Amino acid sequence: MRIINQSESANRRPIRVLHSFPLKLGGPRICGIAWHQVNGVADAGAEVRACAGVLCRSLPAQISFYPTLSWGRFRIPYRVLGRIRAGALHDYRVSRKVEQLAGQIDLIHTWPLGALRTLKTAAKLGIPTVLERCNAHTRFAYEVVQKECDRLGVPLPPDHEHFYNREILCREEEEYRLAQRLLCPSDFVVKTFLDQGFPPEKLLRHIYGFDPKVYYPGDREPDTKRGLTMLFVGVCAVRKGVHFALDAWLQSAAHRNGVFQIAGEFLPAYAQKLSSQLAHPSVKVLGHRTDVADLMRKSDILVLPSIEEGFGLVVVEAMASGCVPLISNACTDICQHMENGLVHQVGDVKALTQHITLLHENRDLLEKFRAASVRAAAGATWSAAGVRLLQAYREATAVKTRLQGGIEHSEDLALV
Repeated sequence: MRIINQSESANRRPIRVLHSFPLKLGGPRICGIAWHQVNGVADAGAEVRACAGVLCRSLPAQISFYPTLSWGRFRIPYRVLGRIRAGALHDYRVSRKVEQLAGQIDLIHTWPLGALRTLKTAAKLGIPTVLERCNAHTRFAYEVVQKECDRLGVPLPPDHEHFYNREILCREEEEYRLAQRLLCPSDFVVKTFLDQGFPPEKLLRHIYGFDPKVYYPGDREPDTKRGLTMLFVGVCAVRKGVHFALDAWLQSAAHRNGVFQIAGEFLPAYAQKLSSQLAHPSVKVLGHRTDVADLMRKSDILVLPSIEEGFGLVVVEAMASGCVPLISNACTDICQHMENGLVHQVGDVKALTQHITLLHENRDLLEKFRAASVRAAAGATWSAAGVRLLQAYREATAVKTRLQGGIEHSEDLALV
């Protein structure tokens, strides 16, 4: 009879994960990403316990949930504690939970500004850890955004997430150091950490996804007579490069009979800086919208000329909706240049202008990219992201498992 070592046995049972998220699980933006991750990896076969400040969207019954900023009906408002103290309280309560669960979890998935104590406790107990990197290295992000703001003459509000904050930077860099692996959703994020001197083996790739029930292509016939519809979706801030998009649009041939729709809220100083371009008849500022998927289905191209991104979630959502992406190389690598979209170097307005004009003039190419976008996006649903995340978890725990399995296997051989 063949002896099954510990490594093989571990791979046959579900990996047991504690997902620690310091914000509102199921809320907007990264809160929604975390919620989809918890669900996706559970569907992929992991046994998941979720800890978060509060729960904004229900979870399946098989996922146990532990709130860290609420007791029964009593809930501590984030605005009362502030971002750092709320994260610290969450971190403290999760670290105590980890001590109680020693021997019952195989890996801990943490998020920025809510992980220091948890990471230290996990190290003491010998539990592998990963830290989510939903954006580029924070030092890089601070520097590149501030540089562009200075160039434009647009000040960042002190409470903006990219306004330099030494306390946050020091805390996050300590988290980077303590985490065994850093989960990076794009090659761009990986590069920013490599450039800061991190070893490649500490960086673990995964992806984010989209909900195919929300984002899907609409039925429409190609119309070469109508003008091009270009769409931007997101927070209208310097980081997202809306100024590059406006420059390129108004320099392209497409603006003469097309429309550039901007769905998102502007930082006041940024809107003031761009006021003359925003007033152009071909530019429509829509503000915050809840019908983004429908806007994507009705648009020809999505533009995202960001100078810094983590993944560029709107890109894959647009691709799934049949909206061709024109993006900077800081955005998701699911978009491949001249295969399912067009990619330009960050800040290259001339190239972006040419890309807009090309699709304005060549509607056959636009339709080719549209079909290719939908096909490529099919492999980037939240379900697929869950499978990829489970693979990353397995890789993060593999070293410990190999060591334990090797020792036990040697003992087994001695008994044969």
